[in-house]
Amino acid sequence: MKPITTSEEAEQEFLRIFSALSQRYSSWGVWQDFVFMGAAAIANAVDKRPGIWHKRENEYLSIAKKYKKSELSEIIQLFALTVTALTLNPAQDFLGKLYMRLELSNHWHGQFFTPWHISELMAMVIAGEDLKERIAASGYISVNDPACGAGGMMLAFANVCVSQGVNYQESVLFVGQDVDPVVAKMCYIQASLLGCAGYVIIGNTLTEPAEGTTLSPSYKRPESLWFTPLYYLPVWETRRELEKAELFGRKEAAHTPEKPPETTVRRLTGGNQTPTFRIQNFLGEGDTDE
Repeated sequence: MKPITTSEEAEQEFLRIFSALSQRYSSWGVWQDFVFMGAAAIANAVDKRPGIWHKRENEYLSIAKKYKKSELSEIIQLFALTVTALTLNPAQDFLGKLYMRLELSNHWHGQFFTPWHISELMAMVIAGEDLKERIAASGYISVNDPACGAGGMMLAFANVCVSQGVNYQESVLFVGQDVDPVVAKMCYIQASLLGCAGYVIIGNTLTEPAEGTTLSPSYKRPESLWFTPLYYLPVWETRRELEKAELFGRKEAAHTPEKPPETTVRRLTGGNQTPTFRIQNFLGEGDTDE
């Protein structure tokens, strides 16, 4: 195979290899297996939740048994070409584009992903012109796509961040959810490869929303919660710990007896009464406004 120098060349090579595999297996089956193996390989490198790690690993090995060694090598090449394409041109929904081109969307009630230039326009509108200022004021922001598909909107927002000089890896938390398990894992792969910190949930956003907080979510089916590698960056770990401490403090405050009522204190100096000022009775001490 000649060296790949453009995203278009990576796309053509991807289609060539995929077509060859589809002559031996169903195209839908190959795509499902490629997507799961790619997503599981990323997730199990960082997500060590015991039961979930083993479940994904076992499914990965079960899929691998279906293919010959040479065929597994071709599936690995598909993943490598995805990495190459997004590296050469991060401003695209690479897997979503191929999914539509291969007419695989008909396997899930018919799907149509938002064209890239529309996703980019919407991301620019959402980001606005004061994105840096908003992040500076709050430390970070989060973006959520409740019907994320292959992640085109999230990837477009990441690229808009770059154009505005924003380090989205440390200042933007990306959250996606989709009821279709295949496209949700496509989103997970692409968001992971572009260095987006966050997670993708497989489930119906309306009937099965996530619980917990945006930084520390929980889900009724934990295995349907896929955390990206950069979700585990120290900066995000620290924010989760700070949030946990803040929530604990609020819980403790809710169970603390009410403080004694405010006390009005008058002080006399040189025979003249000074203006009234208030102090708060707290542990027997108070600060005056001297």
